[in-house]
Amino acid sequence: MADKDEAAASVAGGEMVDEVVERLLDKADASGAALLGEGGLLTEITRAVLERALEAEMSEHLGYERGDRAGHGSGNSRNGTSPKTVLTDAGAVTLAIPRDRNGDFEPRLVPKNARRLAGFNDRILSLYARGMSVRDIRSHLAQIYGVEVSPDLISKVTDAVVDELVSWQNRPLDAIWPIIYIDALWVKIRSGSVTSKPVYLAVGVDMDGRKDVLGLWVGAEGEGATTWMAVLSELRNRGVEDVCIVVCDGLKGLPDAITATWPKATVQTCVIHLTRASLRLSSARDHPKLVPALKAIYAAPTEQAAGQALDDFEASDLGQRYPAIVRTWRSAWPEFTPYLAFPPAIRTVVYSANMVESINSRLRKATRNRGHFPSEQAALKVLYLAVREQINPKARDANHVAAHWKEALNQFSLFFEDRLSIQ
Repeated sequence: MADKDEAAASVAGGEMVDEVVERLLDKADASGAALLGEGGLLTEITRAVLERALEAEMSEHLGYERGDRAGHGSGNSRNGTSPKTVLTDAGAVTLAIPRDRNGDFEPRLVPKNARRLAGFNDRILSLYARGMSVRDIRSHLAQIYGVEVSPDLISKVTDAVVDELVSWQNRPLDAIWPIIYIDALWVKIRSGSVTSKPVYLAVGVDMDGRKDVLGLWVGAEGEGATTWMAVLSELRNRGVEDVCIVVCDGLKGLPDAITATWPKATVQTCVIHLTRASLRLSSARDHPKLVPALKAIYAAPTEQAAGQALDDFEASDLGQRYPAIVRTWRSAWPEFTPYLAFPPAIRTVVYSANMVESINSRLRKATRNRGHFPSEQAALKVLYLAVREQINPKARDANHVAAHWKEALNQFSLFFEDRLSIQ
């Protein structure tokens, strides 16, 4: 019965809010008022809500409401207001900040010396995470909110995440991971001259089937297995004791670096990488024939059947036309074939690199919009903010790798025996 009453109250409250919104919009239409900017509808609503909240804080501080006779002789009372302009999500809003005669009122909503509400900082960080430059952010805020902000302000807001980035990069990790995907993306960084540097990315799938970015590292020019060894060692030092499957590209020396870090790990060459590498080596007009031919290899039920499919492809017209594709698959064969031994539930999760690709796509977009970065730290700030916006490691549904993860986890438990401790 109580649940029904709460539901009815919620519906009634929602209808009341809708009614108020409709009334305000009708008033704005009748008067021709804008939504944002000085005198705008949302600006005025924001001002009214904040001032009412500040007045409530003052009443709590004094111990009595405005006009209440209980305040007579209390030793402190209201002493007018002071104007203060703060930056909010609705733009610049000038507030009347209440004062008390003793001068010891400390507003919590709009603290002393604060010129921005938390939501405004979040808006700047969100724009920065999308790869917008300082100039673009200033232009956007001026156009949308009618607010002029200085480059120093934007720098201070974004620099505030550096400590958070360091803590995130050094946080302890789970001991056991069913899958870790490792990859590198390239960003342009100015170091004397503008050069392309790899940013090493590790994405893990935890025991609950949720993805999490384990870290970001900027390397020297050129992706190398030596740097990957240092990255993997850092993950080991942060608590990762064992990984069932490590999915990677075909970089020379990388499998040795993985097995040196986690001796029991199965090194799996990413099927997506192999397929894309094959398509890059061929003409677009042949892709409709090439894709099913490659699928016959990686979707084969056994390693023997996959080998036969590769032999058939090599003997076909496509194989004769593109011998480099055959060579690519044969050179990657030792790290590709573990995939063929996995049961269907594990194959689906390992093959479907969509979750890693979605992260990479977002990161590439953020870096591409900026062109190049003045320093490695500037690049890491943008990439970290992009990751923070995209991934919440504790989200129940948004970050799930597979719809039927429990089935896959049971297969992992059987396939990898006692290495996974399922609770």
